[in-house]
Amino acid sequence: MICGIDEAGRGPLAGPVCAAAVVLPQNFPVQLLGDSKKLNPVKREEARRVIVEKAVAWAVAWASYGEIDEINILQASLLAMQRAFKFIITPLFEKSENPWPFNLQTETPFGRPFSHNAIPVGLSAIIDGLHTPKLSVPCKALVKADLTVYEVMAASILAKTARDKLMEHYGKLYPQYGYEKHKGYPTKEHKKMILKYGPSPIQRKSFKV
Repeated sequence: MICGIDEAGRGPLAGPVCAAAVVLPQNFPVQLLGDSKKLNPVKREEARRVIVEKAVAWAVAWASYGEIDEINILQASLLAMQRAFKFIITPLFEKSENPWPFNLQTETPFGRPFSHNAIPVGLSAIIDGLHTPKLSVPCKALVKADLTVYEVMAASILAKTARDKLMEHYGKLYPQYGYEKHKGYPTKEHKKMILKYGPSPIQRKSFKV
């Protein structure tokens, strides 16, 4: 049994980095999966709905923009991955009837843990990239795992859709920055808004504009 782990949001100038951990059943309809960055929003949302419904276990977790400034983006990404994995073993918060909060107003882990809150025998993890977080199971880093490992593809989709939704929420709170459009990434328009209005309350101050 494999737990796929991936993150979204390493490159933006604002907002948290998001990570997801996913364990899929053998009969999962993998044809719905793919590179989360290449799937259009409709396809991503369709895949997300099936993942959260059919996955054996899944979780989404974050590292805040403050933590990114304090420990750097790599360490914050690994921290978010640790938190996502920890949730599927020992949930930190009570499960909601709606497992996918509509507005994600709070950056707290959520998802569906293993039914017995215990690590299945033989579970291992595959992480997209070059580095691995410290987990309680064997794990390995694999470059472009989000293109080759279904569980990592699923994690990538959950992380991206969750972070996009959160940034849309921040777009309503701070409309002058246009987060709902660029999701905090360093677009020309985003940089122009930062220079015009100054750093936003969710700005990564350690990142150069």
